[in-house]
Amino acid sequence: MSDTDTEPEPLVRRAADVEYEAVDAAEGLRKGVLVSDADGAPHFAIRRFTLAPGAEVPKHTNEVEHEQYVLAGEYTVGVGDEEFTVGAGDSLFIPAGTVHWYRNAGDEEGAFLCAVPNGDDTIELVDDA
Repeated sequence: MSDTDTEPEPLVRRAADVEYEAVDAAEGLRKGVLVSDADGAPHFAIRRFTLAPGAEVPKHTNEVEHEQYVLAGEYTVGVGDEEFTVGAGDSLFIPAGTVHWYRNAGDEEGAFLCAVPNGDDTIELVDDA
């Protein structure tokens, strides 16, 4: 068996070991990668996002699907032509190529998990003009 054929190893990552970084496309949005292919996960990455009060993420599309689970706060998500208010315990599925956006008009930070397939993900901002 070659090095590229090795079996994935189990992983436990402690919350304190996750590094968060600002997301360039949206002020007030931060991302921490919890598990990804860099950790040996063969198929999916799990990321945790935080959305500060007053933060907005512009309309955009992603090349890959998103499965999301809301951990905290209450915020608005636009998916296609619809708007949804989501809160802790809610789940979302955003198909690849679907226009979506986020707005946190509340006083509390929003947080959600996002699972995506490993690999490249092209993000394109959508211009309403």
